Amino acid sequence: MQRWFFLENPENMNIRTGKGDATTSSSSVTSFQYTPRHWLFRVRAPELRKDETVCLIGDLKELGFWLPERCVPLQQENDSEIWSSTIEIPDKRKIEYRFCICVIIESGLQVIVRNWETNRRPRLIDYAETSPTTDDPVLVYGIYDGNEHCDRGWLCKETIVQLKLCNNPLTLWRPKYANRQVYIKVTPVNIKSHSTNLPISMSEALEESLSDTQDNIESVKFSFTEVADLNADDPSFQPQNQFGSEITKSNMQIFQSTILFPQNTAYLIDFYIYSTRAQENEPPYHAGFSYLLPTALQSSEGSIILPVTSTKQRPLGQLRVDYLIIGALPNYKCDMSISYARHWKKSRSGLDVGHRGSGSSFKNKVQNCAEVRENTIASLKNAIEHGADFVEFDVQLSKDLVPIIYHDFHVCIAMKKKKDIDEQDMLEIPLKELTFEQLRLLKVYHLTEGKSKNQRFFDEELEDHQPFPTLQQLLETLNPHVGFNIEIKWTMKLEDGSYELYHPTDLNLYLDTILEVVMRYGGDRRIIFSCFNPDVCQMIRLKQNKYPVMFLTIGESEIYQKYADPRCWSIKAATQYAVMIEILGINVHTEDLLRNPSLVQLAKESDLVIFCWGDENADPATIKFLKELGLHGVIYDKIHEYSNKEVKESIFLLESRGSQKELIQLAALQAEVETPPLITTYPSQPPTGEATNLEKQRTGLPHAISTATSLESLESTMSDYKEKLPDTQVQA
Repeated sequence: MQRWFFLENPENMNIRTGKGDATTSSSSVTSFQYTPRHWLFRVRAPELRKDETVCLIGDLKELGFWLPERCVPLQQENDSEIWSSTIEIPDKRKIEYRFCICVIIESGLQVIVRNWETNRRPRLIDYAETSPTTDDPVLVYGIYDGNEHCDRGWLCKETIVQLKLCNNPLTLWRPKYANRQVYIKVTPVNIKSHSTNLPISMSEALEESLSDTQDNIESVKFSFTEVADLNADDPSFQPQNQFGSEITKSNMQIFQSTILFPQNTAYLIDFYIYSTRAQENEPPYHAGFSYLLPTALQSSEGSIILPVTSTKQRPLGQLRVDYLIIGALPNYKCDMSISYARHWKKSRSGLDVGHRGSGSSFKNKVQNCAEVRENTIASLKNAIEHGADFVEFDVQLSKDLVPIIYHDFHVCIAMKKKKDIDEQDMLEIPLKELTFEQLRLLKVYHLTEGKSKNQRFFDEELEDHQPFPTLQQLLETLNPHVGFNIEIKWTMKLEDGSYELYHPTDLNLYLDTILEVVMRYGGDRRIIFSCFNPDVCQMIRLKQNKYPVMFLTIGESEIYQKYADPRCWSIKAATQYAVMIEILGINVHTEDLLRNPSLVQLAKESDLVIFCWGDENADPATIKFLKELGLHGVIYDKIHEYSNKEVKESIFLLESRGSQKELIQLAALQAEVETPPLITTYPSQPPTGEATNLEKQRTGLPHAISTATSLESLESTMSDYKEKLPDTQVQA
């Protein structure tokens, strides 16, 4: 099934501007003023798992105001696949709703959203409809209006812990186990704390594991563990088999546990081995186990080597595990009104994306550099003025946790004030060691300026040209009709074992800070997140449910140094990973596509959106070729030189202008049919009761009528509308 992002529809504009907090619309608040009616909600939802319940969520109080913790659980009919409930809802108003699959932790306070319907438009109960009966066809979960869209949920209050196994992670010291199939199963277990409230020790954990079975293990309530294999035909997360999954030297496997209390949860890792003489359907034997204790998980990510102990309490080997802890956004609550995470207009391709605004301004060859400093408001505005559909820029945090726009992890500052600066007079320091105020006040140079001893730009006194603008500043000041491709800067481990940056900020804190700014100030802007770090892509996907994510990849490059993570090694691996974590698509290096153009089709066959980037794109002929391949977006420098657009405006601005004209015309027709002639003069005070009846009048209008998306577009469309009206009505 296809899931495409940003389908344009005027009805959606008001929804898109919602902040997702516990707020309600005026129409929802006043639902009690309507005569109530009873409505039978009934849906077929196959293959539910333990603790899961089919629930209902909608746009009025009786259906939870789109807040997941207030969802309404349905009742299962006689152990069948059908779930239903009769609910009292207001009459004579349209009602929007969705079905979702949740684990109810505490009704009204906490739920885990396992899955939910994500069609752009919710299901609709219209004015004249009557309630279905048990004799009517049953609705099918996830399918309506000729579409099928349902996605995994996001994190509300729970935590996800991932254990990653790759690059030959298991070593067994007994020769008899050489070249044998080994299976691994991960089980979250409760820790029994002592009166001192200290976590259980490794020795105590071993003493409690006296049985070859897990019968004596206290499982974690509401926990759920899945596993995914990067090289599998279906790389998506699946429930574990009884005896786990086979571990291989070359594959990458990810075990993912959803838990409520990570500080009280350990992980039992069981190892199963099949006998060389095993008959068909004969189970493996339990060879040993490891424990991963929560005290070992000191930060959001890391690597640890665990001892493997035999069932006879003897050393058997060791297991290298990379772990990732993903927490929910602490200061922002997402609702279920809408999601763009995997929606894209099918006909939309070949979008022009301005790289760092108007292009990189610090390259080895100065003649190929942009003439405006990259990642500044001036650079972004220049790209927007020349028709960029999206602008791409880099975001990272200052020392005092301010999201700022800058590409490199390091900057140079001069040791002392001189006319002629030598390289030894420059001090290279990580950007994360400077506060936002220091970055704005210090004379800061790009790394290439420090090495060449030549300063490129002298216009920093102009506000728009200053380096290090904040993310909030961009969201509030730039044209809202232009999309943002926000690349999250985060360190990566290289194949030689070194890192691009050492000791960065805690990853959850880092992402939470950036995401909260975007969620609060993003408004109705189209926003895509991207990152070269695959774990960051996964975390952004799970921390919010509104904006899509694309996995940036270098692939099989001869230009850039190879990363250690196998998810980054090729477009095929990136495609598999994007499918695994259910994100919008991939953003690949053009070098790979020019070598093998068929890779574009590989991504499309996996139902992914594909962008590309690279220095090779700085050529009009290459840009044209890439668009002809069917890429959805091409990221390139100097958009003011290489764009072939006749109308230098974002495609989204053109669509918005056209949509608003149609809406104004529709509103005019509606007014002529349903309202009396306009009065050309008004009394100084409105008639009694007019204000109180305004909400009632609004609810009587069809939902297709929407407001404009911005003051700018409203002003332009009103001008168009006024030109068609009689003079008396314009004056009125």
